[in-house]
Amino acid sequence: MEDTPQKPAKTEPSPTHSPAPSPAPSPVPSPLLERIALPTANHVEHLNVNQIQVVVRRCSTPNVTEETTYFIPRNTVVDAGTNTDPPVVCCPLLRRFCPCPPRGLLASLVTKVLLAAVLFGVVWSITEDECLPGGNLFGITILFICALIGGKVVALIRLPKLPPFPPLLGMLLMGFLLRNIPVVTDGVYINFRWSASLRNIALAVILARAGLGLDPKALRKLKSVCVRVAAGPCLIEATTTALVSHFLMGLPWVWGFILGFVLGAVSPAVVVPSMLQLQKDGFGVEQGIPTLLMAAGSFDDILAITGFTTCLGMAFATGSTWYNLLRGLLEVAGGMVAGILLGFLIQYFPSVDQKHLVMKRSFLVLGLSVFAVFGSGVAGFPGSGGLCTLVLAFLAGLGWGAEKVHVEEVVGWAWDVFQPLLFGLIGAEIRVSELEGLAVGLGIASLLIALLVRVLFTFVCVLRAGFNLKEKVFIALAWMPKATVQAAIGSTALDMARTKDDEDQKKYGMDVLTVAVLAILLTAPVGALIIGLCGPRLLQRPKASACGTAAGGEDDTETPVTFESTL
Repeated sequence: MEDTPQKPAKTEPSPTHSPAPSPAPSPVPSPLLERIALPTANHVEHLNVNQIQVVVRRCSTPNVTEETTYFIPRNTVVDAGTNTDPPVVCCPLLRRFCPCPPRGLLASLVTKVLLAAVLFGVVWSITEDECLPGGNLFGITILFICALIGGKVVALIRLPKLPPFPPLLGMLLMGFLLRNIPVVTDGVYINFRWSASLRNIALAVILARAGLGLDPKALRKLKSVCVRVAAGPCLIEATTTALVSHFLMGLPWVWGFILGFVLGAVSPAVVVPSMLQLQKDGFGVEQGIPTLLMAAGSFDDILAITGFTTCLGMAFATGSTWYNLLRGLLEVAGGMVAGILLGFLIQYFPSVDQKHLVMKRSFLVLGLSVFAVFGSGVAGFPGSGGLCTLVLAFLAGLGWGAEKVHVEEVVGWAWDVFQPLLFGLIGAEIRVSELEGLAVGLGIASLLIALLVRVLFTFVCVLRAGFNLKEKVFIALAWMPKATVQAAIGSTALDMARTKDDEDQKKYGMDVLTVAVLAILLTAPVGALIIGLCGPRLLQRPKASACGTAAGGEDDTETPVTFESTL
Protein backbone atom coordinates (compact mmCIF):
# COMPACT_ATOMS: atom_id res chain seq x y z
CA MET A 1 0.00 0.00 0.00
CA GLU A 2 1.51 3.34 -1.01
CA ASP A 3 1.09 6.08 1.52
CA THR A 4 0.64 9.58 0.09
CA PRO A 5 0.40 12.10 2.97
CA GLN A 6 3.47 14.12 1.78
CA LYS A 7 2.21 14.92 -1.73
CA PRO A 8 1.29 18.60 -2.10
CA ALA A 9 -1.99 18.41 -3.92
CA LYS A 10 -3.93 15.74 -5.67
CA THR A 11 -7.43 14.81 -6.52
CA GLU A 12 -8.91 11.37 -6.07
CA PRO A 13 -6.27 8.62 -5.59
CA SER A 14 -5.65 6.46 -8.64
CA PRO A 15 -6.99 2.90 -8.51
CA THR A 16 -3.69 1.56 -9.82
CA HIS A 17 -1.73 2.86 -6.83
CA SER A 18 -4.19 2.16 -4.06
CA PRO A 19 -6.71 -0.59 -3.56
CA ALA A 20 -10.37 0.03 -3.79
CA PRO A 21 -11.94 1.48 -0.70
CA SER A 22 -13.97 -0.62 1.62
CA PRO A 23 -17.67 -0.75 1.06
CA ALA A 24 -18.25 1.39 4.17
CA PRO A 25 -20.58 4.33 3.39
CA SER A 26 -18.87 7.64 2.66
CA PRO A 27 -19.65 10.62 4.86
CA VAL A 28 -22.37 12.99 3.68
CA PRO A 29 -20.76 15.86 1.83
CA SER A 30 -21.22 19.36 3.29
CA PRO A 31 -23.60 21.69 1.47
CA LEU A 32 -20.80 24.30 1.42
CA LEU A 33 -18.51 21.92 -0.43
CA GLU A 34 -21.21 21.17 -2.97
CA ARG A 35 -21.30 24.86 -3.91
CA ILE A 36 -17.53 25.08 -4.38
CA ALA A 37 -16.36 24.80 -7.96
CA LEU A 38 -13.42 22.39 -8.03
CA PRO A 39 -10.73 23.13 -10.57
CA THR A 40 -9.50 20.33 -12.76
CA ALA A 41 -6.26 18.54 -12.16
CA ASN A 42 -4.50 20.51 -14.87
CA HIS A 43 -5.07 23.80 -12.99
CA VAL A 44 -3.88 22.65 -9.59
CA GLU A 45 -0.44 24.10 -9.98
CA HIS A 46 -1.79 27.55 -10.91
CA LEU A 47 -3.05 28.65 -7.50
CA ASN A 48 -4.70 32.05 -7.51
CA VAL A 49 -3.91 34.51 -4.68
CA ASN A 50 -7.62 34.84 -4.06
CA GLN A 51 -8.02 31.08 -3.43
CA ILE A 52 -7.35 28.99 -0.34
CA GLN A 53 -6.11 25.41 -0.78
CA VAL A 54 -7.81 22.93 1.56
CA VAL A 55 -6.75 19.26 1.74
CA VAL A 56 -9.37 16.89 3.15
CA ARG A 57 -8.26 13.39 4.27
CA ARG A 58 -10.64 10.55 4.90
CA CYS A 59 -9.60 7.19 6.37
CA SER A 60 -12.12 4.50 5.49
CA THR A 61 -9.88 1.69 6.74
CA PRO A 62 -6.70 1.69 8.75
CA ASN A 63 -4.73 0.94 5.60
CA VAL A 64 -6.52 3.24 3.10
CA THR A 65 -6.36 7.07 3.08
CA GLU A 66 -8.08 9.34 0.62
CA GLU A 67 -7.06 12.94 -0.11
CA THR A 68 -9.18 15.53 -1.83
CA THR A 69 -8.00 19.10 -2.52
CA TYR A 70 -10.55 21.95 -2.59
CA PHE A 71 -9.92 25.52 -3.67
CA ILE A 72 -12.11 27.95 -1.70
CA PRO A 73 -12.35 31.61 -2.78
CA ARG A 74 -10.75 33.96 -0.31
CA ASN A 75 -13.27 36.15 1.50
CA THR A 76 -12.44 39.86 1.65
CA VAL A 77 -11.60 41.04 5.13
CA VAL A 78 -14.12 43.51 6.51
CA ASP A 79 -12.95 46.53 8.52
CA ALA A 80 -14.40 46.09 12.02
CA GLY A 81 -14.30 49.83 12.73
CA THR A 82 -16.21 51.07 9.72
CA ASN A 83 -17.92 47.84 8.58
CA THR A 84 -16.62 48.52 5.07
CA ASP A 85 -14.18 46.87 2.73
CA PRO A 86 -10.58 47.94 3.26
CA PRO A 87 -9.00 50.26 0.70
CA VAL A 88 -7.15 48.70 -2.18
CA VAL A 89 -3.44 49.02 -1.56
CA CYS A 90 -1.89 50.24 -4.78
CA CYS A 91 0.98 52.33 -3.42
CA PRO A 92 1.88 52.66 0.26
CA LEU A 93 3.12 56.26 -0.14
CA LEU A 94 0.05 57.29 -2.09
CA ARG A 95 -2.20 55.54 0.40
CA ARG A 96 -0.61 57.46 3.26
CA PHE A 97 -1.35 60.90 1.78
CA CYS A 98 -4.46 60.06 -0.20
CA PRO A 99 -6.40 57.17 1.30
CA CYS A 100 -9.11 55.54 -0.72
CA PRO A 101 -11.90 56.16 0.08
CA PRO A 102 -10.83 59.63 1.40
CA ARG A 103 -11.10 60.30 5.12
CA GLY A 104 -10.16 63.06 7.54
CA LEU A 105 -9.13 66.46 6.19
CA LEU A 106 -9.28 65.38 2.55
CA ALA A 107 -12.81 64.02 2.96
CA SER A 108 -13.88 67.23 4.74
CA LEU A 109 -12.46 69.35 1.92
CA VAL A 110 -14.15 67.26 -0.75
CA THR A 111 -17.44 67.48 1.16
CA LYS A 112 -17.27 71.27 1.40
CA VAL A 113 -16.44 71.62 -2.26
CA LEU A 114 -19.36 69.33 -3.09
CA LEU A 115 -21.75 71.34 -0.92
CA ALA A 116 -20.58 74.58 -2.50
CA ALA A 117 -21.00 73.12 -5.97
CA VAL A 118 -24.53 71.91 -5.18
CA LEU A 119 -25.45 75.30 -3.69
CA PHE A 120 -24.07 77.07 -6.75
CA GLY A 121 -26.00 74.74 -9.02
CA VAL A 122 -29.27 75.40 -7.20
CA VAL A 123 -28.77 79.18 -7.20
CA TRP A 124 -27.70 79.17 -10.84
CA SER A 125 -30.75 77.20 -11.86
CA ILE A 126 -32.95 79.83 -10.18
CA THR A 127 -31.16 83.11 -10.92
CA GLU A 128 -29.18 82.14 -14.04
CA ASP A 129 -26.92 85.11 -14.95
CA GLU A 130 -27.02 86.74 -11.51
CA CYS A 131 -24.62 84.19 -10.05
CA LEU A 132 -22.21 84.25 -13.00
CA PRO A 133 -19.26 86.69 -13.31
CA GLY A 134 -20.73 90.16 -13.74
CA GLY A 135 -23.86 89.38 -11.73
CA ASN A 136 -24.79 90.78 -8.34
CA LEU A 137 -24.87 87.47 -6.48
CA PHE A 138 -21.47 86.49 -7.86
CA GLY A 139 -19.97 89.83 -6.85
CA ILE A 140 -21.42 89.72 -3.34
CA THR A 141 -20.22 86.15 -2.81
CA ILE A 142 -16.68 86.88 -4.01
CA LEU A 143 -16.55 90.05 -1.91
CA PHE A 144 -17.76 88.22 1.20
CA ILE A 145 -15.22 85.40 0.80
CA CYS A 146 -12.32 87.76 0.10
CA ALA A 147 -13.25 90.06 3.00
CA LEU A 148 -13.48 87.07 5.32
CA ILE A 149 -10.04 85.83 4.22
CA GLY A 150 -8.56 89.32 4.58
CA GLY A 151 -9.90 89.64 8.11
CA LYS A 152 -8.50 86.24 9.09
CA VAL A 153 -5.06 87.11 7.68
CA VAL A 154 -4.89 90.45 9.51
CA ALA A 155 -6.05 88.82 12.76
CA LEU A 156 -3.07 86.44 12.52
CA ILE A 157 -0.64 89.38 12.68
CA ARG A 158 0.35 89.52 16.31
CA LEU A 159 3.14 91.48 17.92
CA PRO A 160 4.52 90.60 21.36
CA LYS A 161 2.63 92.21 24.24
CA LEU A 162 0.28 94.01 21.87
CA PRO A 163 -3.41 93.44 21.13
CA PRO A 164 -4.16 91.87 17.74
CA PHE A 165 -4.89 94.12 14.81
CA PRO A 166 -8.61 94.53 14.14
CA PRO A 167 -9.77 92.18 11.34
CA LEU A 168 -11.85 94.97 9.83
CA LEU A 169 -8.69 96.42 8.28
CA GLY A 170 -8.21 93.33 6.13
CA MET A 171 -11.89 93.37 5.14
CA LEU A 172 -11.67 97.03 4.15
CA LEU A 173 -8.49 96.54 2.13
CA MET A 174 -9.88 93.51 0.27
CA GLY A 175 -12.93 95.48 -0.82
CA PHE A 176 -10.68 98.33 -1.93
CA LEU A 177 -8.48 95.96 -3.97
CA LEU A 178 -11.43 94.23 -5.63
CA ARG A 179 -12.79 97.58 -6.78
CA ASN A 180 -9.48 98.96 -8.13
CA ILE A 181 -7.90 95.96 -9.91
CA PRO A 182 -8.87 96.42 -13.60
CA VAL A 183 -9.52 92.78 -14.53
CA VAL A 184 -11.27 91.87 -11.29
CA THR A 185 -13.48 94.96 -11.27
CA ASP A 186 -15.31 93.86 -14.42
CA GLY A 187 -16.20 90.47 -12.95
CA VAL A 188 -17.02 91.61 -9.40
CA TYR A 189 -19.95 93.91 -10.05
CA ILE A 190 -22.43 94.92 -7.34
CA ASN A 191 -25.35 97.21 -8.05
CA PHE A 192 -25.37 100.27 -5.78
CA ARG A 193 -28.91 99.48 -4.61
CA TRP A 194 -27.85 96.01 -3.50
CA SER A 195 -24.79 97.49 -1.81
CA ALA A 196 -26.82 100.17 -0.03
CA SER A 197 -29.38 97.62 1.17
CA LEU A 198 -26.72 95.30 2.60
CA ARG A 199 -24.97 98.18 4.37
CA ASN A 200 -28.26 99.35 5.87
CA ILE A 201 -28.96 95.83 7.15
CA ALA A 202 -25.50 95.80 8.73
CA LEU A 203 -26.25 99.20 10.29
CA ALA A 204 -29.48 97.85 11.77
CA VAL A 205 -27.63 94.84 13.21
CA ILE A 206 -24.92 96.93 14.84
CA LEU A 207 -27.46 99.39 16.28
CA ALA A 208 -29.45 96.51 17.77
CA ARG A 209 -26.27 95.07 19.21
CA ALA A 210 -25.34 98.44 20.72
CA GLY A 211 -28.79 98.83 22.29
CA LEU A 212 -28.71 95.37 23.81
CA GLY A 213 -25.18 95.97 25.11
CA LEU A 214 -26.14 98.97 27.23
CA ASP A 215 -26.03 98.13 30.92
CA PRO A 216 -28.71 99.91 33.01
CA LYS A 217 -26.72 99.33 36.21
CA ALA A 218 -23.72 101.07 34.69
CA LEU A 219 -26.01 103.90 33.60
CA ARG A 220 -27.12 104.50 37.19
CA LYS A 221 -23.58 104.30 38.55
CA LEU A 222 -21.84 106.45 35.95
CA LYS A 223 -19.76 109.22 37.40
CA SER A 224 -19.63 112.70 35.95
CA VAL A 225 -16.23 111.99 34.40
CA CYS A 226 -17.73 109.21 32.30
CA VAL A 227 -20.46 111.53 31.04
CA ARG A 228 -17.85 114.16 30.20
CA VAL A 229 -15.65 111.68 28.35
CA ALA A 230 -18.64 110.26 26.44
CA ALA A 231 -20.25 113.55 25.36
CA GLY A 232 -17.56 116.25 25.40
CA PRO A 233 -14.99 114.96 22.87
CA CYS A 234 -17.69 113.79 20.46
CA LEU A 235 -19.44 117.17 20.34
CA ILE A 236 -16.18 119.11 20.15
CA GLU A 237 -14.80 116.97 17.34
CA ALA A 238 -18.08 117.22 15.40
CA THR A 239 -18.08 121.01 15.72
CA THR A 240 -14.40 121.31 14.80
CA THR A 241 -14.84 119.06 11.77
CA ALA A 242 -17.83 121.09 10.60
CA LEU A 243 -15.85 124.33 10.83
CA VAL A 244 -12.70 123.01 9.18
CA SER A 245 -14.51 121.10 6.40
CA HIS A 246 -16.68 124.12 5.62
CA PHE A 247 -13.68 126.39 5.01
CA LEU A 248 -11.19 123.83 3.66
CA MET A 249 -13.37 121.36 1.71
CA GLY A 250 -16.24 123.69 0.85
CA LEU A 251 -18.97 121.55 2.44
CA PRO A 252 -22.24 123.21 3.46
CA TRP A 253 -22.77 123.58 7.19
CA VAL A 254 -25.24 120.73 7.50
CA TRP A 255 -22.94 118.41 5.52
CA GLY A 256 -20.03 119.56 7.65
CA PHE A 257 -21.89 118.44 10.76
CA ILE A 258 -22.79 115.16 9.06
CA LEU A 259 -19.07 114.54 8.53
CA GLY A 260 -18.36 115.72 12.07
CA PHE A 261 -20.73 113.25 13.69
CA VAL A 262 -19.44 110.46 11.42
CA LEU A 263 -15.93 111.13 12.72
CA GLY A 264 -17.01 111.88 16.29
CA ALA A 265 -17.72 108.27 17.26
CA VAL A 266 -15.02 106.08 18.77
CA SER A 267 -14.73 102.50 17.58
CA PRO A 268 -15.71 99.75 20.06
CA ALA A 269 -14.15 97.18 17.70
CA VAL A 270 -10.71 98.65 18.48
CA VAL A 271 -11.09 100.07 22.00
CA VAL A 272 -12.88 97.17 23.69
CA PRO A 273 -10.39 94.36 22.80
CA SER A 274 -7.46 96.60 23.72
CA MET A 275 -9.02 97.55 27.05
CA LEU A 276 -9.82 93.93 27.84
CA GLN A 277 -6.17 93.00 27.23
CA LEU A 278 -4.97 95.73 29.58
CA GLN A 279 -7.59 94.76 32.15
CA LYS A 280 -6.46 91.14 31.98
CA ASP A 281 -2.86 92.22 32.64
CA GLY A 282 -3.96 94.47 35.52
CA PHE A 283 -3.01 97.84 34.04
CA GLY A 284 -5.23 100.68 35.25
CA VAL A 285 -7.69 98.34 36.94
CA GLU A 286 -7.52 100.02 40.35
CA GLN A 287 -8.27 103.39 38.76
CA GLY A 288 -11.05 101.90 36.61
CA ILE A 289 -9.62 103.24 33.34
CA PRO A 290 -10.45 100.24 31.08
CA THR A 291 -13.99 100.13 32.45
CA LEU A 292 -14.39 103.89 32.08
CA LEU A 293 -13.44 103.84 28.40
CA MET A 294 -15.53 100.78 27.56
CA ALA A 295 -18.62 102.23 29.25
CA ALA A 296 -18.19 105.70 27.77
CA GLY A 297 -17.63 104.26 24.30
CA SER A 298 -21.20 103.01 24.00
CA PHE A 299 -22.72 106.39 24.90
CA ASP A 300 -20.25 108.19 22.64
CA ASP A 301 -21.47 106.09 19.70
CA ILE A 302 -25.13 106.64 20.53
CA LEU A 303 -24.62 110.39 20.73
CA ALA A 304 -22.79 110.44 17.39
CA ILE A 305 -25.44 108.32 15.65
CA THR A 306 -28.25 110.51 17.04
CA GLY A 307 -26.54 113.67 15.84
CA PHE A 308 -25.84 112.12 12.46
CA THR A 309 -29.43 111.02 11.86
CA THR A 310 -30.72 114.45 12.88
CA CYS A 311 -28.39 116.27 10.48
CA LEU A 312 -29.10 113.71 7.75
CA GLY A 313 -32.81 114.45 7.93
CA MET A 314 -32.12 118.17 7.73
CA ALA A 315 -29.78 117.79 4.73
CA PHE A 316 -32.39 116.09 2.55
CA ALA A 317 -35.40 118.10 3.73
CA THR A 318 -36.86 120.93 1.68
CA GLY A 319 -37.91 124.25 3.14
CA SER A 320 -36.48 126.95 5.35
CA THR A 321 -33.67 126.42 7.83
CA TRP A 322 -35.92 126.71 10.88
CA TYR A 323 -38.35 124.24 9.37
CA ASN A 324 -35.54 121.77 8.75
CA LEU A 325 -34.27 122.22 12.30
CA LEU A 326 -37.73 121.62 13.72
CA ARG A 327 -38.13 118.64 11.43
CA GLY A 328 -34.89 117.15 12.72
CA LEU A 329 -36.04 117.51 16.31
CA LEU A 330 -39.38 115.94 15.44
CA GLU A 331 -37.60 113.00 13.82
CA VAL A 332 -35.61 112.45 17.01
CA ALA A 333 -38.76 112.59 19.14
CA GLY A 334 -40.67 110.33 16.75
CA GLY A 335 -37.85 107.79 16.72
CA MET A 336 -37.76 107.69 20.51
CA VAL A 337 -41.53 107.28 20.82
CA ALA A 338 -41.63 104.49 18.24
CA GLY A 339 -38.68 102.77 19.91
CA ILE A 340 -40.36 102.93 23.33
CA LEU A 341 -43.60 101.43 22.01
CA LEU A 342 -41.86 98.62 20.12
CA GLY A 343 -39.50 97.95 23.00
CA PHE A 344 -42.32 97.46 25.49
CA LEU A 345 -44.18 95.33 22.95
CA ILE A 346 -41.42 92.76 22.54
CA GLN A 347 -40.78 92.70 26.27
CA TYR A 348 -43.99 90.72 26.72
CA PHE A 349 -44.45 89.10 23.32
CA PRO A 350 -43.50 86.34 22.93
CA SER A 351 -44.40 85.28 26.45
CA VAL A 352 -41.98 83.31 28.60
CA ASP A 353 -44.05 80.11 28.37
CA GLN A 354 -43.58 79.73 24.62
CA LYS A 355 -41.15 77.39 22.93
CA HIS A 356 -38.04 78.61 21.09
CA LEU A 357 -38.19 81.83 23.06
CA VAL A 358 -34.66 82.99 22.24
CA MET A 359 -35.07 82.55 18.49
CA LYS A 360 -38.41 84.39 18.47
CA ARG A 361 -37.01 87.29 20.46
CA SER A 362 -33.92 87.47 18.28
CA PHE A 363 -36.03 87.45 15.14
CA LEU A 364 -38.24 90.26 16.46
CA VAL A 365 -35.28 92.41 17.50
CA LEU A 366 -33.47 92.01 14.19
CA GLY A 367 -36.63 92.22 12.11
CA LEU A 368 -37.91 95.38 13.80
CA SER A 369 -34.43 96.94 13.60
CA VAL A 370 -34.21 96.37 9.86
CA PHE A 371 -37.80 97.54 9.44
CA ALA A 372 -37.10 100.74 11.41
CA VAL A 373 -34.03 101.61 9.33
CA PHE A 374 -35.67 100.94 5.97
CA GLY A 375 -39.19 102.04 6.92
CA SER A 376 -38.05 105.43 8.18
CA GLY A 377 -36.48 106.12 4.79
CA VAL A 378 -39.63 105.06 2.96
CA ALA A 379 -41.77 107.24 5.24
CA GLY A 380 -39.57 110.28 4.60
CA PHE A 381 -38.03 110.45 8.08
CA PRO A 382 -34.59 108.89 7.63
CA GLY A 383 -33.24 110.35 10.85
CA SER A 384 -35.62 108.47 13.14
CA GLY A 385 -34.80 104.85 12.18
CA GLY A 386 -31.43 104.56 13.91
CA LEU A 387 -32.61 106.06 17.18
CA CYS A 388 -35.74 103.89 17.14
CA THR A 389 -33.55 100.78 16.80
CA LEU A 390 -31.34 101.79 19.73
CA VAL A 391 -34.28 102.53 22.03
CA LEU A 392 -36.29 99.40 21.24
CA ALA A 393 -33.25 97.13 21.68
CA PHE A 394 -32.34 98.77 24.99
CA LEU A 395 -35.86 98.55 26.42
CA ALA A 396 -36.26 94.96 25.24
CA GLY A 397 -33.02 93.96 26.94
CA LEU A 398 -34.05 95.84 30.07
CA GLY A 399 -37.25 93.82 30.30
CA TRP A 400 -35.59 90.47 29.58
CA GLY A 401 -32.98 90.91 32.28
CA ALA A 402 -30.27 88.26 32.36
CA GLU A 403 -31.96 86.30 29.56
CA LYS A 404 -30.94 88.94 27.03
CA VAL A 405 -27.47 87.35 26.92
CA HIS A 406 -28.79 84.58 24.68
CA VAL A 407 -30.37 87.13 22.31
CA GLU A 408 -27.10 89.06 22.24
CA GLU A 409 -25.37 85.88 21.17
CA VAL A 410 -27.72 85.40 18.21
CA VAL A 411 -27.36 89.05 17.21
CA GLY A 412 -23.60 88.57 17.45
CA TRP A 413 -23.85 85.71 14.94
CA ALA A 414 -25.72 88.01 12.57
CA TRP A 415 -22.99 90.63 12.98
CA ASP A 416 -20.31 88.03 12.18
CA VAL A 417 -22.05 87.52 8.82
CA PHE A 418 -22.63 91.17 7.95
CA GLN A 419 -19.35 92.58 9.25
CA PRO A 420 -17.30 91.31 6.25
CA LEU A 421 -20.01 92.56 3.91
CA LEU A 422 -20.12 95.99 5.55
CA PHE A 423 -16.38 96.70 5.52
CA GLY A 424 -15.87 95.03 2.16
CA LEU A 425 -18.62 97.11 0.56
CA ILE A 426 -17.29 100.30 2.18
CA GLY A 427 -13.84 99.61 0.74
CA ALA A 428 -15.36 98.81 -2.65
CA GLU A 429 -16.99 102.25 -2.79
CA ILE A 430 -13.60 103.97 -3.09
CA ARG A 431 -12.31 104.25 -6.65
CA VAL A 432 -8.80 105.55 -7.07
CA SER A 433 -9.59 106.86 -10.54
CA GLU A 434 -12.36 109.10 -9.16
CA LEU A 435 -10.38 110.53 -6.24
CA GLU A 436 -8.93 114.00 -6.46
CA GLY A 437 -5.58 114.58 -4.82
CA LEU A 438 -6.60 117.97 -3.47
CA ALA A 439 -9.81 116.62 -1.94
CA VAL A 440 -7.93 113.73 -0.29
CA GLY A 441 -5.29 116.07 1.08
CA LEU A 442 -7.87 118.50 2.47
CA GLY A 443 -9.79 115.56 3.97
CA ILE A 444 -6.67 114.27 5.74
CA ALA A 445 -5.91 117.79 7.00
CA SER A 446 -9.45 118.18 8.37
CA LEU A 447 -9.20 114.77 10.02
CA LEU A 448 -5.86 115.50 11.70
CA ILE A 449 -7.01 118.89 12.98
CA ALA A 450 -10.20 117.39 14.41
CA LEU A 451 -8.21 114.55 16.05
CA LEU A 452 -5.80 117.01 17.66
CA VAL A 453 -8.67 119.05 19.10
CA ARG A 454 -10.36 115.84 20.34
CA VAL A 455 -7.23 114.59 22.12
CA LEU A 456 -6.64 117.96 23.82
CA PHE A 457 -10.26 118.31 24.92
CA THR A 458 -10.33 114.74 26.24
CA PHE A 459 -7.31 115.61 28.37
CA VAL A 460 -9.22 118.63 29.71
CA CYS A 461 -12.29 116.49 30.50
CA VAL A 462 -10.32 114.27 32.91
CA LEU A 463 -8.37 117.01 34.67
CA ARG A 464 -10.26 116.74 37.97
CA ALA A 465 -11.09 113.06 37.85
CA GLY A 466 -8.43 111.78 40.26
CA PHE A 467 -5.97 110.54 37.60
CA ASN A 468 -2.29 111.35 37.46
CA LEU A 469 -0.62 112.97 34.45
CA LYS A 470 0.34 109.71 32.71
CA GLU A 471 -3.17 108.29 33.06
CA LYS A 472 -4.70 111.47 31.62
CA VAL A 473 -2.38 111.28 28.63
CA PHE A 474 -3.30 107.64 28.07
CA ILE A 475 -7.06 108.32 28.19
CA ALA A 476 -6.67 111.18 25.71
CA LEU A 477 -4.66 109.04 23.27
CA ALA A 478 -6.86 105.96 23.63
CA TRP A 479 -9.98 107.98 22.76
CA MET A 480 -9.18 108.40 19.05
CA PRO A 481 -9.59 105.06 17.09
CA LYS A 482 -12.41 105.00 14.54
CA ALA A 483 -13.75 102.07 12.54
CA THR A 484 -17.16 100.47 13.12
CA VAL A 485 -19.53 103.44 13.29
CA GLN A 486 -17.70 105.18 10.43
CA ALA A 487 -18.23 102.13 8.22
CA ALA A 488 -21.86 101.78 9.30
CA ILE A 489 -23.00 105.36 8.67
CA GLY A 490 -20.26 106.73 6.43
CA SER A 491 -22.00 105.75 3.20
CA THR A 492 -25.59 106.41 4.27
CA ALA A 493 -25.56 110.01 3.06
CA LEU A 494 -24.11 108.94 -0.31
CA ASP A 495 -26.78 106.27 -0.71
CA MET A 496 -29.55 108.80 -0.06
CA ALA A 497 -27.96 111.27 -2.47
CA ARG A 498 -27.97 108.60 -5.18
CA THR A 499 -31.67 107.97 -4.66
CA LYS A 500 -32.33 111.72 -4.98
CA ASP A 501 -30.12 111.84 -8.11
CA ASP A 502 -28.59 115.17 -7.05
CA GLU A 503 -25.05 115.66 -8.36
CA ASP A 504 -24.03 118.18 -5.69
CA GLN A 505 -25.26 115.94 -2.89
CA LYS A 506 -23.49 112.97 -4.50
CA LYS A 507 -20.24 114.91 -4.39
CA TYR A 508 -20.76 115.84 -0.73
CA GLY A 509 -21.65 112.26 0.11
CA MET A 510 -18.51 110.95 -1.62
CA ASP A 511 -16.39 113.44 0.33
CA VAL A 512 -17.92 112.22 3.59
CA LEU A 513 -17.31 108.59 2.66
CA THR A 514 -13.72 109.25 1.57
CA VAL A 515 -12.81 110.97 4.82
CA ALA A 516 -14.54 108.20 6.80
CA VAL A 517 -12.47 105.51 5.03
CA LEU A 518 -9.28 107.52 5.56
CA ALA A 519 -10.17 107.83 9.25
CA ILE A 520 -10.52 104.04 9.53
CA LEU A 521 -7.24 103.35 7.73
CA LEU A 522 -5.28 105.90 9.77
CA THR A 523 -6.72 105.71 13.26
CA ALA A 524 -7.67 102.03 13.69
CA PRO A 525 -4.17 100.48 13.44
CA VAL A 526 -2.43 103.50 14.98
CA GLY A 527 -4.91 103.59 17.86
CA ALA A 528 -4.49 99.87 18.55
CA LEU A 529 -0.69 100.27 18.58
CA ILE A 530 -0.82 103.34 20.83
CA ILE A 531 -3.05 101.59 23.35
CA GLY A 532 -0.89 98.46 23.33
CA LEU A 533 2.41 100.34 23.65
CA CYS A 534 1.45 103.17 25.98
CA GLY A 535 -0.81 101.18 28.32
CA PRO A 536 1.95 99.24 30.15
CA ARG A 537 4.11 102.38 30.33
CA LEU A 538 1.55 104.97 31.42
CA LEU A 539 -0.85 102.94 33.59
CA GLN A 540 -0.20 101.58 37.05
CA ARG A 541 -0.39 97.92 37.88
CA PRO A 542 -1.82 96.69 41.20
CA LYS A 543 0.75 95.24 43.56
CA ALA A 544 -1.30 92.09 44.07
CA SER A 545 -1.50 91.55 40.31
CA ALA A 546 2.22 92.15 39.91
CA CYS A 547 3.09 89.76 42.72
CA GLY A 548 0.75 87.14 41.36
CA THR A 549 2.28 87.44 37.94
CA ALA A 550 5.78 87.16 39.29
CA ALA A 551 4.93 84.18 41.41
CA GLY A 552 2.77 82.07 39.23
CA GLY A 553 2.07 83.92 36.01
CA GLU A 554 -1.22 85.24 34.76
CA ASP A 555 -4.36 83.46 35.75
CA ASP A 556 -6.61 83.28 32.73
CA THR A 557 -9.51 81.84 34.72
CA GLU A 558 -9.91 84.70 37.18
CA THR A 559 -13.17 86.66 37.17
CA PRO A 560 -12.80 89.73 34.93
CA VAL A 561 -13.46 93.21 36.26
CA THR A 562 -16.90 94.41 35.21
CA PHE A 563 -18.48 97.82 34.93
CA GLU A 564 -20.27 97.43 38.25
CA SER A 565 -17.31 96.18 40.25
CA THR A 566 -15.11 99.09 39.22
CA LEU A 567 -17.56 101.94 39.09
